[in-house]
Amino acid sequence: MNKLRLLLVDDHQVVRVGLRAVLEAEAGIEVVGEAATAAQAIQQAGDLQPDVVIMDVRLPDRSGLAACQNIRSRWPRIQVLVLTSYADEELVLEAIDAGAAGYILKQLNTDELVNLVRAVARGDAVLDPAVTQKLLQRVRRAEHDSHEAAFRVLSGRELDVLAFVAEGKTNAVIGAQLNLSEKTVGNHVSTILSKLAVTNRIEAATYAVRHHIERIRPL
Repeated sequence: MNKLRLLLVDDHQVVRVGLRAVLEAEAGIEVVGEAATAAQAIQQAGDLQPDVVIMDVRLPDRSGLAACQNIRSRWPRIQVLVLTSYADEELVLEAIDAGAAGYILKQLNTDELVNLVRAVARGDAVLDPAVTQKLLQRVRRAEHDSHEAAFRVLSGRELDVLAFVAEGKTNAVIGAQLNLSEKTVGNHVSTILSKLAVTNRIEAATYAVRHHIERIRPL
């Protein structure tokens, strides 16, 4: 059975030595090279053709992510696993764009590291749980911002009215719920239609549902 061939890229020798000791203690794994710079990483990736490159983000000459992109574009068979101390969602997204198969933090234990290296070699994508949580939070913030933007032209009271319109409530019922006269509710509805550039209540309700008004104005 062929051994899993690894290239270690980190500008700190002590880190490389530690990684080599941990990884080569595992059956079926061989560290075929080490690099301290992005230029060395690219050169050795081409020369050694490892299965997986374990890449730090911060390198003295160039970003490890730039090296990752270079390696992946020239030798797509080689997988790159980013191993870093930075739980930064921007860096995670950049790593994914650069073609990295994984992004993990140096705080993980040795068994986890070995398992993730093997997973990346199989073609799986891996993310550190702490990083995944940050990404999910970012996505939720982006979704919330998107929903808010859809209703930005409306006042708070108009949002209240539209939320009830989306539930199919009549002006009279809405007025009773919000302690407004039926005429005032009607005026709000007319303003809402104008601001959203829709022609009737059904279109307004459809707009509200499509843009998830319940996430902005839960009732």
